[in-house]
Amino acid sequence: AGLGGIGLDTSKELVKRDLKNLVILDRIDNPAAIAELKAINPKVTVTFYPYDVTVPIAETTKLLKTIFAKLKTVDILINGAGILDDHQIERTIAVNYTGLVNTTTAILDFWDKRKGGPGGIICNIGSVTGFNAIYQVPVYSGTKAAVVNFTSSLAKLAPITGVTAYTVNPGITRTTLVHKFNSWLDVEPQVAEKLLEHPTQPSLACAQNFVKAIELNQNGAIWKLDLGTLEAIQWSK
Repeated sequence: AGLGGIGLDTSKELVKRDLKNLVILDRIDNPAAIAELKAINPKVTVTFYPYDVTVPIAETTKLLKTIFAKLKTVDILINGAGILDDHQIERTIAVNYTGLVNTTTAILDFWDKRKGGPGGIICNIGSVTGFNAIYQVPVYSGTKAAVVNFTSSLAKLAPITGVTAYTVNPGITRTTLVHKFNSWLDVEPQVAEKLLEHPTQPSLACAQNFVKAIELNQNGAIWKLDLGTLEAIQWSK
């Protein structure tokens, strides 16, 4: 999701760099945000395609065919769709985990060096909850742990596939995502308020470190983006 919260701020930081193309796939079109991105740096071609990560793999593949035909090369995929609402169990798993796995699987069709592909880079957005759960939202925290594990596996498969991978894991960031959300079985009705009592970071600081992590391009890295800092996590194997 390139047009909401951290995604939009990250997109703004990305277009300031020496990019040729930025393709944004999101469920909701936001023409004002697209126009803003185009205005930041007219040298970058910004295009938007409507996409819901919960669609079947075949549909993702169809969309990717269109994108690859147009651009010829795609260097990096950023999987950033996410929801935080432990009342919506199936949807949380579908968006945060299944969707990310399916989109990754679909792009491998175009990138896998065993199929003559050029390889590529996958940047998956996890969360600090992936290695330090917010226990009141166990469904969300569980999906993020799955993302970190899945991505660490992709990184180890790079010699086979030619596709490298790493995770970017934001801490509590001041976005609409955290202002109000439901805990699992309402175990903590005040979960958002309690969370926001802790130190947080602004979305822009997170976005700037996000782009730093992309530029560092370290296969297998588990980046922690918290309180305005960027830190590599050593996760016990």
